[in-house]
Amino acid sequence: MNKDKYVFAQLVGFLDNFKFLRIVKKYDGDKYVKSYTCWNQLLTLMFGQLSNRESLRDLIVAMGAHAGKLYHPGIGKSVTRSNLSKANEQRDYHIFEE
Repeated sequence: MNKDKYVFAQLVGFLDNFKFLRIVKKYDGDKYVKSYTCWNQLLTLMFGQLSNRESLRDLIVAMGAHAGKLYHPGIGKSVTRSNLSKANEQRDYHIFEE
């Protein structure tokens, strides 16, 4: 049995979480947010990009298939399509651009 980190978790390890949280604070990205933070959104979108997903529905289905393993790469729990689309619509894109 493999005991190393998942490849996605290794890639996330290169991200500077503190710098990202400063950018989120700069744009008030997590204002009025209870559970689905900008960090979770970033990891979800990265997962979709790296796994070559073509739509939100496809991304949510893929994350649902790996629901038991989402904790290990740092994503946490799966998100619904409506919550992801609302987060994409309402949050400032400059957070992810920087």
